[in-house]
Amino acid sequence: MENRARVLIDCDDAKGLVYKISKVFYDRDLNIDSNREFVDKENGRFFMRSVVTGSFDIEELDRALREIAPQDAHIRVIPPREKKIVILATKESHALGDILIRHAAGELGASIECVIANHDTLRDLVERFDIPFIHISAEGLSREAHEAKVMAEIDRHSFDYIVLAKYMRILTPAFVAAYPEKIINIHHSFLPAFIGANPYKQAYERGVKIIGATAHFVTDDLDEGPIIAQDVIPVNHRFEWRDMQRAGRDVEKTVLSRALDLVLHDRVFVNGNKTIVF
Repeated sequence: MENRARVLIDCDDAKGLVYKISKVFYDRDLNIDSNREFVDKENGRFFMRSVVTGSFDIEELDRALREIAPQDAHIRVIPPREKKIVILATKESHALGDILIRHAAGELGASIECVIANHDTLRDLVERFDIPFIHISAEGLSREAHEAKVMAEIDRHSFDYIVLAKYMRILTPAFVAAYPEKIINIHHSFLPAFIGANPYKQAYERGVKIIGATAHFVTDDLDEGPIIAQDVIPVNHRFEWRDMQRAGRDVEKTVLSRALDLVLHDRVFVNGNKTIVF
């Protein structure tokens, strides 16, 4: 029976790696449907993503690759399957709504296990799409106590990634550490210039000429994790701050969608505080 898998390899660079890996595929009569590789010369790190088809055993292929790769190699042989995500939200609907529509249209490439929110505002929107909505209020709770409840709900589900669809609460180091390289966030690209309340009004008053968005993995460094996708659009003196806000929200949902597509198709490698995107 013909199988298909994505092969992801991240290791110290060494002479002949592409040849050795390709030979493992050749020796098993596998077809390489696509292949991309990159060497981070500054850090001596090798990255490779291949899609292979043929008659093979995934565990045996994984063992064979480890035999020829450097000792530190991080190797994943991933069979095709639909990924699963959990979404965290607060009150803003644009990023969440876009994900829900793509999911309903079969364009997301993942199933949504549930939406968890610290306000009940978005319940009607989510339940229109027959997605479970869980409201966990933070009222009267410490950040740690609220997160404990959120984590207990998250851990009830089998999932690949947590998506922050404009979830407006700062995560503690303990929360981030529980899901390394699993949390994806979206925010406007004014940081660190315009922080706090109403950044679009601040940008309008400063006369900015571009606005944009950044999707990234979450780390303990607030809004500074490895960047997955970004985009910008021009604005001018005709834009009031509310026009900027509407345009910014459009960019945010587009960038988040692009980042999710890349991550869900295993095209992103984390390389320190950067990413390699194939």
